[in-house]
Amino acid sequence: QVQLVETGGGLVQAGDSLRLSCAASGRSFKNYAMGWFRQAPGKEREFVVVRSWDGRRTLYADSVKGRFTISKDNTNNTLYLQMNSLKPEDTAVYYCAAETNPYGVGFNKQAYGYWGQGTQVAVSS
Repeated sequence: QVQLVETGGGLVQAGDSLRLSCAASGRSFKNYAMGWFRQAPGKEREFVVVRSWDGRRTLYADSVKGRFTISKDNTNNTLYLQMNSLKPEDTAVYYCAAETNPYGVGFNKQAYGYWGQGTQVAVSS
């Protein structure tokens, strides 16, 4: 059974940093595009950053560009999101996801078939 499990969320103050982890099990995601998405209360789920299967291409939402960094450890089958200079508007449930099929670019949200359960990030002002 394929599982994506996010950890690392929490309550922090504006300007603080957090590092989210997404541990994958059930299959290797070495050749899969993966990304981070978030959903704030009352809003639709939006993409934060996506990464092509080979890591050569990444796409960040304008709202997080320069503050967030995605990385991946294929040895440990884990995806990370380093979040710096957090703002109250970053408050949301953060989800990691992987595309259904390998060797994808990762830029199409509809291609993501594997999702974690989410981890809450709350940033106070």
